[in-house]
Amino acid sequence: MQPRTLYDKIVDRHKIRALDDRDGPGSQLLLYVDRTVLNEYTSPQAFTGLRDAGRDVWRPEAALGVVDHVNSTAPDRGGAVADANAQRQIDCFAENGRDFGIEMFDVLDPRQGIEHVVLPELGWVLPGLVIAAGDSHTATYGAFGTVGFGIGTSDIEHLLATQTLTYTRLKTMRATVVGDLPVGVTAKDLVMALIRKIGADGAAGHALEFAGEAIDTLEVEGRMTICNMSVECGARVALMAPDDKVFDYIAGRPRAPSAEMLARARPVWQALASDAEAVFDREVVLAAGEIAPMVSWGTSPDQSGAIDGAVPDPASLPEDRRRDAARALAYMGLEPGVRFEEIAIDRAFIGSCTNARIADLRDAAAILRGRRVAPGVRAMVSPGSSSVRRAAEAEGLDRVFIEAGFEWRQSGCSMCLAMNDDVLAPGERCASSTNRNFEGRQGSGGRTHLMSPAMVAAAAVAGRLADVRILAPREM
Repeated sequence: MQPRTLYDKIVDRHKIRALDDRDGPGSQLLLYVDRTVLNEYTSPQAFTGLRDAGRDVWRPEAALGVVDHVNSTAPDRGGAVADANAQRQIDCFAENGRDFGIEMFDVLDPRQGIEHVVLPELGWVLPGLVIAAGDSHTATYGAFGTVGFGIGTSDIEHLLATQTLTYTRLKTMRATVVGDLPVGVTAKDLVMALIRKIGADGAAGHALEFAGEAIDTLEVEGRMTICNMSVECGARVALMAPDDKVFDYIAGRPRAPSAEMLARARPVWQALASDAEAVFDREVVLAAGEIAPMVSWGTSPDQSGAIDGAVPDPASLPEDRRRDAARALAYMGLEPGVRFEEIAIDRAFIGSCTNARIADLRDAAAILRGRRVAPGVRAMVSPGSSSVRRAAEAEGLDRVFIEAGFEWRQSGCSMCLAMNDDVLAPGERCASSTNRNFEGRQGSGGRTHLMSPAMVAAAAVAGRLADVRILAPREM
Protein backbone atom coordinates (compact mmCIF):
# COMPACT_ATOMS: atom_id res chain seq x y z
CA MET A 1 0.00 0.00 0.00
CA GLN A 2 1.21 3.50 -0.82
CA PRO A 3 2.52 5.42 2.23
CA ARG A 4 -0.10 7.80 3.62
CA THR A 5 -0.26 10.85 5.83
CA LEU A 6 -2.15 10.86 9.12
CA TYR A 7 -4.76 13.16 7.58
CA ASP A 8 -5.43 10.80 4.68
CA LYS A 9 -5.63 7.79 6.99
CA ILE A 10 -8.35 9.39 9.11
CA VAL A 11 -10.28 10.74 6.15
CA ASP A 12 -10.14 7.36 4.40
CA ARG A 13 -11.54 5.64 7.50
CA HIS A 14 -14.48 8.06 7.50
CA LYS A 15 -15.15 8.09 3.75
CA ILE A 16 -18.58 6.66 2.97
CA ARG A 17 -18.22 6.97 -0.79
CA ALA A 18 -16.54 9.02 -3.49
CA LEU A 19 -18.70 11.69 -5.14
CA ASP A 20 -16.61 12.14 -8.28
CA ASP A 21 -14.08 10.28 -10.38
CA ARG A 22 -11.09 12.16 -9.08
CA ASP A 23 -8.62 10.97 -6.45
CA GLY A 24 -6.40 13.00 -4.17
CA PRO A 25 -6.63 16.69 -3.20
CA GLY A 26 -9.73 18.40 -4.51
CA SER A 27 -11.75 15.20 -4.81
CA GLN A 28 -15.28 15.18 -3.40
CA LEU A 29 -16.50 12.54 -0.97
CA LEU A 30 -19.25 11.85 1.50
CA LEU A 31 -17.63 11.97 4.93
CA TYR A 32 -18.94 10.50 8.17
CA VAL A 33 -18.55 12.88 11.13
CA ASP A 34 -18.26 11.45 14.63
CA ARG A 35 -19.19 14.46 16.76
CA THR A 36 -20.06 18.13 16.71
CA VAL A 37 -20.28 20.97 19.19
CA LEU A 38 -22.80 23.78 18.79
CA ASN A 39 -22.91 27.34 20.07
CA GLU A 40 -25.70 29.90 20.34
CA TYR A 41 -24.25 32.13 17.61
CA THR A 42 -23.73 29.90 14.57
CA SER A 43 -26.45 27.26 15.04
CA PRO A 44 -29.90 28.98 15.00
CA GLN A 45 -30.32 29.00 11.21
CA ALA A 46 -29.46 25.30 11.06
CA PHE A 47 -32.22 24.42 13.52
CA THR A 48 -34.66 26.62 11.61
CA GLY A 49 -33.80 24.72 8.45
CA LEU A 50 -34.45 21.39 10.18
CA ARG A 51 -37.84 22.60 11.39
CA ASP A 52 -38.83 23.94 7.99
CA ALA A 53 -37.92 20.63 6.36
CA GLY A 54 -39.59 18.54 9.05
CA ARG A 55 -36.34 16.73 9.86
CA ASP A 56 -35.00 15.39 13.16
CA VAL A 57 -31.40 15.29 14.32
CA TRP A 58 -30.03 11.91 13.25
CA ARG A 59 -27.76 11.31 16.27
CA PRO A 60 -28.47 13.88 18.99
CA GLU A 61 -26.12 12.05 21.34
CA ALA A 62 -23.24 12.92 18.99
CA ALA A 63 -23.80 16.67 19.52
CA LEU A 64 -23.28 18.97 22.47
CA GLY A 65 -24.36 22.59 22.82
CA VAL A 66 -22.39 25.18 24.77
CA VAL A 67 -23.23 28.84 25.41
CA ASP A 68 -20.00 30.78 24.95
CA HIS A 69 -20.09 33.60 22.37
CA VAL A 70 -22.57 36.20 23.63
CA ASN A 71 -22.80 35.55 27.37
CA SER A 72 -21.55 38.05 29.93
CA THR A 73 -18.36 37.22 31.80
CA ALA A 74 -19.15 39.55 34.72
CA PRO A 75 -17.76 38.11 37.98
CA ASP A 76 -21.25 37.95 39.52
CA ARG A 77 -22.83 36.11 36.64
CA GLY A 78 -26.39 35.50 37.88
CA GLY A 79 -28.98 34.18 35.45
CA ALA A 80 -29.59 37.14 33.16
CA VAL A 81 -27.65 38.65 30.26
CA ALA A 82 -27.51 42.44 30.06
CA ASP A 83 -28.05 42.53 26.29
CA ALA A 84 -31.61 41.60 25.28
CA ASN A 85 -30.58 40.27 21.86
CA ALA A 86 -27.95 38.04 23.46
CA GLN A 87 -30.54 36.74 25.90
CA ARG A 88 -32.84 35.89 23.01
CA GLN A 89 -30.05 33.95 21.33
CA ILE A 90 -29.39 31.98 24.51
CA ASP A 91 -33.09 31.28 25.05
CA CYS A 92 -33.49 30.14 21.44
CA PHE A 93 -30.45 27.87 21.82
CA ALA A 94 -31.96 26.22 24.91
CA GLU A 95 -35.27 25.73 23.08
CA ASN A 96 -33.49 24.10 20.13
CA GLY A 97 -31.72 21.73 22.48
CA ARG A 98 -35.01 20.70 24.12
CA ASP A 99 -36.85 20.30 20.82
CA PHE A 100 -34.17 18.21 19.14
CA GLY A 101 -32.91 16.23 22.14
CA ILE A 102 -29.42 17.73 22.26
CA GLU A 103 -27.69 18.25 25.60
CA MET A 104 -26.93 21.91 26.28
CA PHE A 105 -24.60 23.58 28.79
CA ASP A 106 -26.22 26.92 29.58
CA VAL A 107 -24.58 29.91 31.23
CA LEU A 108 -25.12 28.62 34.77
CA ASP A 109 -24.08 25.03 34.07
CA PRO A 110 -20.90 24.20 36.04
CA ARG A 111 -19.45 22.68 32.84
CA GLN A 112 -20.05 25.81 30.73
CA GLY A 113 -17.13 27.35 28.89
CA ILE A 114 -15.66 28.01 25.47
CA GLU A 115 -16.60 25.08 23.25
CA HIS A 116 -13.04 24.21 22.22
CA VAL A 117 -11.95 24.16 25.85
CA VAL A 118 -14.97 22.21 27.10
CA LEU A 119 -14.86 19.25 24.71
CA PRO A 120 -11.25 18.20 25.46
CA GLU A 121 -11.66 18.63 29.22
CA LEU A 122 -14.72 16.36 29.11
CA GLY A 123 -12.66 13.64 27.41
CA TRP A 124 -14.92 13.83 24.36
CA VAL A 125 -12.10 14.44 21.84
CA LEU A 126 -10.38 11.17 20.98
CA PRO A 127 -7.63 10.25 18.49
CA GLY A 128 -8.79 9.25 15.04
CA LEU A 129 -12.16 11.01 15.13
CA VAL A 130 -13.61 13.52 12.69
CA ILE A 131 -15.23 16.50 14.47
CA ALA A 132 -16.87 19.35 12.55
CA ALA A 133 -18.45 22.45 14.09
CA GLY A 134 -19.60 25.94 13.22
CA ASP A 135 -16.35 27.61 14.26
CA SER A 136 -13.04 27.70 12.40
CA HIS A 137 -11.06 27.00 15.55
CA THR A 138 -12.41 23.45 15.63
CA ALA A 139 -8.92 22.74 14.29
CA THR A 140 -7.88 22.82 17.97
CA TYR A 141 -8.72 19.12 18.25
CA GLY A 142 -5.85 18.20 15.96
CA ALA A 143 -3.68 18.14 19.08
CA PHE A 144 -5.32 14.76 19.81
CA GLY A 145 -4.78 13.29 16.35
CA THR A 146 -8.33 14.30 15.41
CA VAL A 147 -9.43 15.81 12.11
CA GLY A 148 -11.34 18.89 13.25
CA PHE A 149 -12.61 21.67 11.00
CA GLY A 150 -15.10 24.51 10.88
CA ILE A 151 -18.27 24.47 8.76
CA GLY A 152 -20.97 26.92 7.73
CA THR A 153 -24.60 27.06 8.82
CA SER A 154 -25.97 25.03 5.92
CA ASP A 155 -23.36 22.37 6.62
CA ILE A 156 -24.39 22.31 10.30
CA GLU A 157 -27.95 21.57 9.21
CA HIS A 158 -26.80 18.77 6.89
CA LEU A 159 -24.56 17.32 9.60
CA LEU A 160 -27.31 17.32 12.22
CA ALA A 161 -29.76 15.67 9.81
CA THR A 162 -27.44 12.99 8.39
CA GLN A 163 -24.23 12.79 10.47
CA THR A 164 -22.38 13.29 7.18
CA LEU A 165 -20.91 16.10 5.09
CA THR A 166 -19.98 16.59 1.48
CA TYR A 167 -16.24 17.08 1.85
CA THR A 168 -13.36 18.18 -0.35
CA ARG A 169 -10.10 16.40 0.38
CA LEU A 170 -7.32 18.82 1.23
CA LYS A 171 -3.69 18.97 0.21
CA THR A 172 -1.21 18.02 2.93
CA MET A 173 1.52 20.13 4.49
CA ARG A 174 4.01 19.36 7.25
CA ALA A 175 5.71 21.86 9.56
CA THR A 176 8.70 20.31 11.29
CA VAL A 177 10.04 22.20 14.30
CA VAL A 178 13.57 21.05 14.97
CA GLY A 179 15.37 21.48 18.30
CA ASP A 180 14.03 22.75 21.61
CA LEU A 181 12.25 26.01 22.37
CA PRO A 182 14.39 28.50 24.33
CA VAL A 183 13.52 29.49 27.89
CA GLY A 184 10.58 31.92 27.96
CA VAL A 185 9.29 30.87 24.53
CA THR A 186 5.88 29.18 24.36
CA ALA A 187 3.63 27.30 21.97
CA LYS A 188 1.94 30.62 21.12
CA ASP A 189 5.29 32.09 20.06
CA LEU A 190 6.00 29.01 17.95
CA VAL A 191 2.77 29.20 15.99
CA MET A 192 3.02 32.98 15.58
CA ALA A 193 6.55 32.50 14.20
CA LEU A 194 5.21 29.97 11.71
CA ILE A 195 2.40 32.28 10.61
CA ARG A 196 4.86 35.13 10.12
CA LYS A 197 7.14 32.84 8.10
CA ILE A 198 4.56 31.45 5.66
CA GLY A 199 1.95 34.22 5.69
CA ALA A 200 -1.75 34.39 6.47
CA ASP A 201 -2.53 32.21 3.44
CA GLY A 202 0.56 30.04 3.55
CA ALA A 203 -1.34 26.85 4.41
CA ALA A 204 -4.55 27.64 2.49
CA GLY A 205 -6.16 24.50 1.12
CA HIS A 206 -4.00 22.24 3.27
CA ALA A 207 -4.24 19.97 6.26
CA LEU A 208 -1.22 21.06 8.29
CA GLU A 209 0.60 18.41 10.32
CA PHE A 210 3.15 19.37 12.97
CA ALA A 211 6.18 17.26 13.83
CA GLY A 212 9.63 17.56 15.39
CA GLU A 213 11.31 17.63 18.77
CA ALA A 214 9.73 20.88 19.90
CA ILE A 215 6.23 19.52 19.26
CA ASP A 216 6.96 16.24 21.06
CA THR A 217 8.19 18.16 24.10
CA LEU A 218 5.04 20.27 24.43
CA GLU A 219 2.24 19.31 26.78
CA VAL A 220 -1.23 18.77 25.32
CA GLU A 221 -2.49 22.27 26.16
CA GLY A 222 0.38 23.86 24.25
CA ARG A 223 -0.34 21.61 21.29
CA MET A 224 -3.96 22.76 21.34
CA THR A 225 -2.77 26.37 21.13
CA ILE A 226 -0.76 25.58 18.00
CA CYS A 227 -3.54 23.67 16.25
CA ASN A 228 -6.06 26.35 17.24
CA MET A 229 -4.07 29.16 15.61
CA SER A 230 -3.12 27.19 12.52
CA VAL A 231 -6.28 28.48 10.86
CA GLU A 232 -4.64 31.94 10.93
CA CYS A 233 -2.19 30.80 8.25
CA GLY A 234 -5.02 29.37 6.17
CA ALA A 235 -4.98 25.73 7.30
CA ARG A 236 -8.41 24.10 7.36
CA VAL A 237 -7.19 21.20 9.51
CA ALA A 238 -4.24 20.92 11.88
CA LEU A 239 -2.88 17.61 13.13
CA MET A 240 -0.33 16.07 15.48
CA ALA A 241 0.28 12.37 15.96
CA PRO A 242 -1.13 11.34 19.37
CA ASP A 243 1.29 10.02 21.99
CA ASP A 244 1.34 8.97 25.66
CA LYS A 245 0.78 12.57 26.77
CA VAL A 246 -2.48 12.63 24.84
CA PHE A 247 -3.58 9.23 26.15
CA ASP A 248 -2.84 10.27 29.73
CA TYR A 249 -4.67 13.57 29.25
CA ILE A 250 -7.83 11.75 28.17
CA ALA A 251 -7.79 9.09 30.89
CA GLY A 252 -10.14 9.69 33.81
CA ARG A 253 -12.02 12.62 32.29
CA PRO A 254 -15.81 12.70 32.81
CA ARG A 255 -16.76 11.39 29.38
CA ALA A 256 -13.64 9.50 28.44
CA PRO A 257 -13.92 5.79 27.65
CA SER A 258 -13.50 3.39 30.56
CA ALA A 259 -10.03 2.30 31.66
CA GLU A 260 -10.62 -1.05 29.95
CA MET A 261 -11.64 0.59 26.68
CA LEU A 262 -8.71 3.00 26.83
CA ALA A 263 -6.31 0.10 27.28
CA ARG A 264 -7.77 -1.55 24.19
CA ALA A 265 -7.66 1.71 22.22
CA ARG A 266 -4.08 2.67 23.07
CA PRO A 267 -2.31 0.37 20.57
CA VAL A 268 -4.73 1.49 17.85
CA TRP A 269 -4.14 5.14 18.65
CA GLN A 270 -0.37 4.64 18.75
CA ALA A 271 -0.54 3.62 15.10
CA LEU A 272 -2.15 6.95 14.18
CA ALA A 273 0.83 8.61 12.51
CA SER A 274 1.99 9.49 9.05
CA ASP A 275 3.98 6.73 7.42
CA ALA A 276 7.72 7.36 7.37
CA GLU A 277 7.74 7.52 3.57
CA ALA A 278 4.55 9.59 3.27
CA VAL A 279 4.88 12.48 0.81
CA PHE A 280 3.39 15.86 1.72
CA ASP A 281 2.39 18.42 -0.88
CA ARG A 282 4.41 21.02 0.98
CA GLU A 283 7.08 20.97 3.70
CA VAL A 284 8.30 23.79 5.94
CA VAL A 285 10.98 23.67 8.65
CA LEU A 286 11.39 25.94 11.67
CA ALA A 287 14.39 26.06 13.99
CA ALA A 288 12.96 26.19 17.50
CA GLY A 289 16.11 27.77 18.92
CA GLU A 290 15.66 30.84 16.70
CA ILE A 291 12.16 31.64 18.00
CA ALA A 292 11.74 34.49 20.49
CA PRO A 293 8.68 35.78 22.36
CA MET A 294 6.40 37.23 19.70
CA VAL A 295 4.03 40.20 19.42
CA SER A 296 1.84 41.31 16.52
CA TRP A 297 2.11 44.87 15.21
CA GLY A 298 -0.56 44.90 12.50
CA THR A 299 -4.08 43.69 11.77
CA SER A 300 -3.29 40.17 10.62
CA PRO A 301 -1.58 37.46 12.69
CA ASP A 302 1.27 37.24 10.18
CA GLN A 303 2.12 40.89 10.86
CA SER A 304 4.23 40.16 13.91
CA GLY A 305 7.80 40.05 15.16
CA ALA A 306 10.08 39.21 18.05
CA ILE A 307 9.55 41.44 21.09
CA ASP A 308 13.11 42.80 20.89
CA GLY A 309 12.42 44.11 17.38
CA ALA A 310 10.70 47.14 15.92
CA VAL A 311 7.74 48.08 13.73
CA PRO A 312 8.85 47.41 10.14
CA ASP A 313 8.84 49.88 7.27
CA PRO A 314 6.29 48.61 4.72
CA ALA A 315 8.80 49.43 1.99
CA SER A 316 11.12 46.76 3.44
CA LEU A 317 8.52 44.02 3.06
CA PRO A 318 7.79 41.88 -0.02
CA GLU A 319 5.89 43.91 -2.57
CA ASP A 320 2.68 41.93 -2.19
CA ARG A 321 2.54 42.73 1.55
CA ARG A 322 3.33 46.47 1.46
CA ARG A 323 -0.14 47.90 0.92
CA ASP A 324 -1.68 45.79 3.70
CA ALA A 325 1.17 46.71 6.04
CA ALA A 326 0.74 50.44 5.41
CA ARG A 327 -3.00 50.19 6.06
CA ALA A 328 -2.37 48.16 9.21
CA LEU A 329 0.07 50.72 10.61
CA ALA A 330 -2.40 53.52 9.95
CA TYR A 331 -5.13 51.63 11.79
CA MET A 332 -2.82 50.68 14.66
CA GLY A 333 -1.47 54.22 15.00
CA LEU A 334 2.15 53.11 14.69
CA GLU A 335 5.18 54.43 12.83
CA PRO A 336 7.98 52.38 11.26
CA GLY A 337 11.02 51.99 13.47
CA VAL A 338 9.20 52.22 16.82
CA ARG A 339 10.58 49.58 19.18
CA PHE A 340 7.91 47.14 20.28
CA GLU A 341 8.92 47.64 23.91
CA GLU A 342 8.09 51.36 23.60
CA ILE A 343 4.44 50.76 22.71
CA ALA A 344 2.18 51.66 25.64
CA ILE A 345 -1.05 49.75 26.26
CA ASP A 346 -4.43 50.62 27.76
CA ARG A 347 -5.83 47.13 28.26
CA ALA A 348 -4.60 43.60 28.90
CA PHE A 349 -6.70 40.52 28.23
CA ILE A 350 -6.09 36.84 28.94
CA GLY A 351 -8.72 34.52 27.49
CA SER A 352 -10.04 32.74 24.35
CA CYS A 353 -10.04 29.18 23.04
CA THR A 354 -6.37 29.72 22.16
CA ASN A 355 -4.92 30.59 25.54
CA ALA A 356 -7.20 30.34 28.59
CA ARG A 357 -6.56 26.84 29.90
CA ILE A 358 -5.11 26.11 33.32
CA ALA A 359 -1.52 25.96 32.03
CA ASP A 360 -1.96 29.41 30.45
CA LEU A 361 -3.24 30.87 33.71
CA ARG A 362 -0.34 29.33 35.61
CA ASP A 363 2.15 30.89 33.17
CA ALA A 364 0.61 34.33 33.55
CA ALA A 365 0.30 34.05 37.33
CA ALA A 366 4.00 33.18 37.58
CA ILE A 367 4.80 36.58 36.06
CA LEU A 368 2.21 38.48 38.13
CA ARG A 369 3.00 37.01 41.53
CA GLY A 370 4.23 39.83 43.76
CA ARG A 371 3.73 42.46 41.04
CA ARG A 372 1.01 45.02 40.19
CA VAL A 373 -0.63 46.10 36.96
CA ALA A 374 0.73 49.46 35.80
CA PRO A 375 -1.38 52.57 36.55
CA GLY A 376 -3.87 53.34 33.81
CA VAL A 377 -4.05 49.76 32.49
CA ARG A 378 -7.30 47.81 32.82
CA ALA A 379 -6.50 44.09 32.93
CA MET A 380 -8.88 41.15 32.88
CA VAL A 381 -8.78 37.36 32.66
CA SER A 382 -11.62 35.14 31.46
CA PRO A 383 -10.82 31.45 32.11
CA GLY A 384 -11.52 29.12 29.21
CA SER A 385 -14.20 27.23 31.09
CA SER A 386 -15.97 27.17 34.43
CA SER A 387 -13.96 24.04 35.24
CA VAL A 388 -10.70 25.89 34.51
CA ARG A 389 -11.92 28.73 36.72
CA ARG A 390 -12.58 26.38 39.65
CA ALA A 391 -9.23 24.62 39.17
CA ALA A 392 -7.43 27.97 39.19
CA GLU A 393 -9.24 29.03 42.34
CA ALA A 394 -8.30 25.75 44.01
CA GLU A 395 -4.65 26.59 43.30
CA GLY A 396 -5.03 30.18 44.50
CA LEU A 397 -4.36 31.63 41.06
CA ASP A 398 -7.41 33.86 41.31
CA ARG A 399 -5.86 35.61 44.30
CA VAL A 400 -2.65 36.17 42.33
CA PHE A 401 -4.57 37.82 39.49
CA ILE A 402 -6.79 39.88 41.77
CA GLU A 403 -3.93 41.07 43.99
CA ALA A 404 -2.01 42.08 40.85
CA GLY A 405 -4.98 44.19 39.72
CA PHE A 406 -6.63 41.91 37.16
CA GLU A 407 -10.40 41.43 37.00
CA TRP A 408 -11.20 37.76 37.66
CA ARG A 409 -14.13 37.07 35.36
CA GLN A 410 -16.37 34.18 34.32
CA SER A 411 -15.85 32.00 31.27
CA GLY A 412 -16.80 32.87 27.68
CA CYS A 413 -15.35 34.00 24.37
CA SER A 414 -15.34 37.48 25.91
CA MET A 415 -13.03 40.06 24.36
CA CYS A 416 -11.68 37.66 21.75
CA LEU A 417 -14.48 38.78 19.44
CA ALA A 418 -16.30 41.33 21.61
CA MET A 419 -19.83 39.99 21.12
CA ASN A 420 -20.72 40.75 24.73
CA ASP A 421 -19.91 43.73 26.94
CA ASP A 422 -16.15 43.02 26.96
CA VAL A 423 -15.18 45.52 24.28
CA LEU A 424 -12.32 47.88 23.52
CA ALA A 425 -13.15 51.54 23.06
CA PRO A 426 -12.00 53.21 19.82
CA GLY A 427 -8.26 53.81 19.94
CA GLU A 428 -7.64 51.62 22.99
CA ARG A 429 -4.58 49.41 22.65
CA CYS A 430 -4.72 45.90 24.11
CA ALA A 431 -2.15 43.21 24.86
CA SER A 432 -4.18 40.10 24.14
CA SER A 433 -3.74 36.32 24.31
CA THR A 434 -6.38 35.82 21.61
CA ASN A 435 -6.02 34.50 18.05
CA ARG A 436 -7.04 37.36 15.73
CA ASN A 437 -6.11 41.02 15.52
CA PHE A 438 -8.33 42.11 12.63
CA GLU A 439 -9.65 45.67 12.44
CA GLY A 440 -12.39 46.01 15.03
CA ARG A 441 -12.07 42.41 16.21
CA GLN A 442 -12.07 43.36 19.90
CA GLY A 443 -14.22 46.45 19.41
CA SER A 444 -14.66 49.11 16.74
CA GLY A 445 -11.42 51.08 16.51
CA GLY A 446 -9.71 48.84 19.08
CA ARG A 447 -6.06 47.97 18.52
CA THR A 448 -4.97 44.42 19.33
CA HIS A 449 -1.46 43.06 19.90
CA LEU A 450 -1.39 39.25 19.98
CA MET A 451 0.99 37.43 22.33
CA SER A 452 1.19 34.62 24.87
CA PRO A 453 -0.56 34.84 28.26
CA ALA A 454 2.77 35.32 30.02
CA MET A 455 3.59 38.16 27.63
CA VAL A 456 0.19 39.75 28.36
CA ALA A 457 1.00 39.60 32.07
CA ALA A 458 4.39 41.21 31.45
CA ALA A 459 2.80 43.98 29.37
CA ALA A 460 0.16 44.62 32.03
CA VAL A 461 2.87 45.09 34.67
CA ALA A 462 5.09 47.24 32.46
CA GLY A 463 2.25 49.30 30.98
CA ARG A 464 3.71 48.64 27.54
CA LEU A 465 4.71 45.68 25.43
CA ALA A 466 7.47 43.93 27.36
CA ASP A 467 9.88 41.02 27.05
CA VAL A 468 8.63 38.36 29.44
CA ARG A 469 12.15 37.00 29.78
CA ILE A 470 13.12 40.10 31.76
CA LEU A 471 10.30 39.61 34.28
CA ALA A 472 10.26 35.81 34.26
CA PRO A 473 10.71 33.96 37.55
CA ARG A 474 14.10 32.31 37.93
CA GLU A 475 12.70 28.77 37.64
CA MET A 476 11.82 29.41 33.97
